[in-house]
Amino acid sequence: MKYTVMMPAAGSGQRMGAGYNKLFLRLNDKPILAHTLTVFEGDPACEGIILAVKADERDEIQTMLEQFSITKVTAMVDGGGERQNSVAACIQAYDGNGIVLVHDAARPFIRRSVINELVKVAAEHGAAIAGVRAKDTMKVASAGVVEETVDRNILWIIQTPQAFRYALLQEASAEAEAEGFLGTDESMLVERLGHPVRIVESTYDNVKMTTQEDLVFGEILLKSSR
Repeated sequence: MKYTVMMPAAGSGQRMGAGYNKLFLRLNDKPILAHTLTVFEGDPACEGIILAVKADERDEIQTMLEQFSITKVTAMVDGGGERQNSVAACIQAYDGNGIVLVHDAARPFIRRSVINELVKVAAEHGAAIAGVRAKDTMKVASAGVVEETVDRNILWIIQTPQAFRYALLQEASAEAEAEGFLGTDESMLVERLGHPVRIVESTYDNVKMTTQEDLVFGEILLKSSR
């Protein structure tokens, strides 16, 4: 089943300590962004990729696309101050009515099998998100004092992609904007509509490249996949 990817790529390297967009940092001599785009470039089910970028990075990203033979980027829109704003710009640039995925540009290790299952479940139920089960003991604490130990069997660590019927995501995004609501992910916006969101089990190696330690782990993953 076909889908389009919306990918916010207008972040900074603040938590990475890079001083510039972390997506330009290299894993095995290839930018993180190029690794992520390559996953979708190689998936026959992917019809296109919409990138939300910083205006002053547009030329550098275009050069990257050409260097690594990325041909499925159909649009580059101006990213906003928040992730939600960037995704909203991607939503506006989409001219179809199919299944759309929102994916973190800094998650280059998503597996195609997970993508395919997300698309299938979203087509049937409207909304599906990737996640992994919590492995550690989870506690609720306030001011450094434990208040409750939570049953980890009902807890999930949420990742991307997050997949939706386009009309549902567009409605959720528009309502959030109208009400001045800022969510932490697209699923949260859809949940506000009262629409159920299904979880598709992902893999623990679908890590987001956020810190220097993540880069080390990413290099190990690349070496192990050769």
